[in-house]
Amino acid sequence: MAKRQADRGTNRPRRQRRWAVVVAALVVIGAGVGYFAYRAAADLPGMKTADQGNRHVQNGESHEAYNTEPPTSGPHLPYIAPWGVHARPVQPELQVHNLEDGGVVVQYNCECPELAEQLKKVVQGYDKYVILAPYPSMKTRIALTAWTRIDTFDDFDERRIRRFINAYRGIDHHR
Repeated sequence: MAKRQADRGTNRPRRQRRWAVVVAALVVIGAGVGYFAYRAAADLPGMKTADQGNRHVQNGESHEAYNTEPPTSGPHLPYIAPWGVHARPVQPELQVHNLEDGGVVVQYNCECPELAEQLKKVVQGYDKYVILAPYPSMKTRIALTAWTRIDTFDDFDERRIRRFINAYRGIDHHR
């Protein structure tokens, strides 16, 4: 009996070391997972914007101003615009519902048939959840919008556009 108690006493530091190693390994693994989750979120394309909710409004009903132009969330109509290429601007309250339903809207601000054709070729590569339309009042030539995300720039960059579309297309945002 005395020998057994003596053996337990000598094993205690060994068990404590084992537990310390296990705890240290879990801390390292947790830190690694946290770091990679942070990097994944930090590397998302576009700029994050405040969520203005998803309240339905009727056509012509007044509502609070959008916090971005073009909009990325907020009051919208209870129906969506057809996916694909549009020759005329899509009403902001309509495009916001497309964003809520997992859409990405690619818009341009110029009389630039060459740019419009380049953008059209990109958008036509997607069967659903992407819209291309002019947006005459924005300050840059190109804007990409998704729910609470926006990227604006002036020069055509196919890789940047596809990265944005692929990151956000098809993600539903109904609450």
